[in-house]
Amino acid sequence: MTFESLGLSDKILEAVTKKGYTTPSPIQEKAIPVILERKDVLASAQTGTGKTAGFTLPLLQILNQGQTLRNRPVRALILTPTRELAAQVYENVREYSQFTDLKSTVIFGGVNAGPQIKDLKRGVDILVATPGRLLDLINQKVMTLDKVEIMVLDEADRMLDMGFSRDINRIIQLLPTRRQNLLFSATFSKEIKKLANGLLNHPVTVEATPENTTAEKVFQRAFRVDQKQKPYLTIQLIEEGDWSQVLIFTRTKHKANKLSEQLEKKGITSAAIHGNKSQAARTKALDGFKKGKIRVLVATDIAARGLDIPLLPHVINFELPNVPEDYVHRIGRTGRAGAKGEAISLVSVDEIEYQQGIEKLLGQKLRTEVMKGFEPTETEPTKSESKSKSKGGFRHSSHGGSNGAKQGGGNSSNSSKKPFRRRRTSNY
Repeated sequence: MTFESLGLSDKILEAVTKKGYTTPSPIQEKAIPVILERKDVLASAQTGTGKTAGFTLPLLQILNQGQTLRNRPVRALILTPTRELAAQVYENVREYSQFTDLKSTVIFGGVNAGPQIKDLKRGVDILVATPGRLLDLINQKVMTLDKVEIMVLDEADRMLDMGFSRDINRIIQLLPTRRQNLLFSATFSKEIKKLANGLLNHPVTVEATPENTTAEKVFQRAFRVDQKQKPYLTIQLIEEGDWSQVLIFTRTKHKANKLSEQLEKKGITSAAIHGNKSQAARTKALDGFKKGKIRVLVATDIAARGLDIPLLPHVINFELPNVPEDYVHRIGRTGRAGAKGEAISLVSVDEIEYQQGIEKLLGQKLRTEVMKGFEPTETEPTKSESKSKSKGGFRHSSHGGSNGAKQGGGNSSNSSKKPFRRRRTSNY
């Protein structure tokens, strides 16, 4: 299969060739022809499968073949959950449209809206946006969505996890009734299916990989270790392995900051990214990581969702996520584009239940070891203690995400009283 055989135009193919791509990924192979037929699509695809090009390439071709409207109102809207993902999607749109006359821009919160407003007033065909900033500018009467022909929801599952459901519904009400809808999600949860039923019109379902599968080329293993020993084991793994690029996940912002500081004290260049960091700081950290100026990037799940880091060799789960599906998203950052990768999880005694939940989701046991010099001393809970903890332990993904009940010092034992809901904040 080639990109030429998918029905793409010469101008789009020229941009694809310039990017160095020759063979479409499975999601591209399945989604592009259907989108070109102007059908609604419900697609399941993990980050790193080429899904962005899967909707961007046909979207650009459809718009380029259409008639340019006076004053260039927004004709295609791409909604993303985070600033980082919005910036990356926009970069793809810009690169793939470089041989067309189409204009695009990106808007998100956390930065001055002035330049974004200027771009919109000059007119754009394609708008990449986060829901909050989009609604802000619509309320300011800077723009309208009454000419949108194609609407894309990217990483729709994460948008729902972050509490954007109401914003999404408000935005949909502002769109023309006749339009093409494309919904991309890592999983097909009940919430996603409910959203799809109200949004999509006789959609074609596209699945690149079975739901919740992990990258085959990712070597996964776990180390049992006491919580207090985790920073020292992390440092040893990085130094002895002479790793030059490592992405580390924590459950909380506080832990991300603290670990980054501990690594810096040991001479390992590091930066933390999370919702409390400014957009400028997050962009600088990610850029430094990609260019090799920063050796370790410590991130919370939401801040890292959608990060495009080519050929990332190592991922460390410093803390296991309390939502099993988030483990799949985390380790999917490595082993991409056919390259091999390694995912290591550091598991303390209070996280054994989390590991068991992940293994149940994966349908396989994680290879578990004990590193010499880091033998755990904490004892495992008894069955009665484990049952008591489980009442407030694992959260199903529909009730929130990976920052978990412990974030901000909360007590997970209270969770049985009230379902956990993630609140959307401007930090993200």
